[in-house]
Amino acid sequence: MKKFLLMALLTITLSSFAQEFKTPVEYLTYINKEQGLISKSTWKYTSAVAHSKSARRIDNTRKQLLKSIQTAKKKIGDIKNGYKGDVEYQNQVIQYFDFCEKNLNEEYDKIINMQEVAEQSYDAMEAYLLARDLVNEKLDLENEKAKNAFHAFALKYNITISDEESELGKKIKISNEVFDYHTVLYLVFFKVNFTDATLSKAIESKDLATIQQNANTLKQYAEEGLEKIKTIQPYKSDSSLILATKKALEFYKKEAELYVPKITEFLMFNDKFENAKKTLESKSQKDRTKEEIDNYNVMVKQVNKEIENYNKANNLNFQDKQNAVNNWNVVAENFISKHVPVD
Repeated sequence: MKKFLLMALLTITLSSFAQEFKTPVEYLTYINKEQGLISKSTWKYTSAVAHSKSARRIDNTRKQLLKSIQTAKKKIGDIKNGYKGDVEYQNQVIQYFDFCEKNLNEEYDKIINMQEVAEQSYDAMEAYLLARDLVNEKLDLENEKAKNAFHAFALKYNITISDEESELGKKIKISNEVFDYHTVLYLVFFKVNFTDATLSKAIESKDLATIQQNANTLKQYAEEGLEKIKTIQPYKSDSSLILATKKALEFYKKEAELYVPKITEFLMFNDKFENAKKTLESKSQKDRTKEEIDNYNVMVKQVNKEIENYNKANNLNFQDKQNAVNNWNVVAENFISKHVPVD
């Protein structure tokens, strides 16, 4: 579920090279080389997030990226007086690297902390995704400033550049598109999934009012989600994530409409049975009427049958739910692995 906007470098077509910064071309080439190394490290990080299940590997690539940024920032910062006193491009790149470094340290920790509590509520999940996207937008803005400074420097010194995107830049762009697409459908799925978890807690506590309230909300969210996904187009002809989301929404709608009424009916009858049992047991043998005993015995037979039906309905609903949730998770994981380019 993690997404990181990364710097897409431009391919630079340079007409000449020198050993020292005697020309603006070599100055630009030197800085761009360091940026290229950062982009490669960043891509390794993105690829690890998309394709690895190992938290240790992901964090190791993050630390490697952080080290690469710190090294590149120092090398570029060590350039004295820029190119003949022109330090605007150099400073802009350092500013971008500063922001990246801060993101990988302070902001990363904040986002991870938010992620840990995100699944406690839909609002928390939405806040986590919003915070993550806000950091990405800031990164994108700083990257854009660096690219603008790059173009401004090239224009100022009549350096010919090509706006053709590098292969690495194309991979980064695609990965961002994939994560964005995934997030939209994930939120639709998470909303009903979380509501279902709240419903399950209400069922466990046998709170009939809360059960009905959550069932109504679940049905509402499922229907809203089904309408929303009608407006979402397949990603590059791949409709797998849409179909998995639709299947999950249809299950939750069915659960609210068919399963919950059976559960509430059983709970109401069971409550009635327990009251009758307490009433009968509160009386001595001699005070119990034949009618009370006969009614109780009938209820015993009925409650045993109701328990059997309840268990069947509960097991069937649980299995269907597991299938829908597991299917969504597998499809989502395969979707990201399929569409985020590999190294």
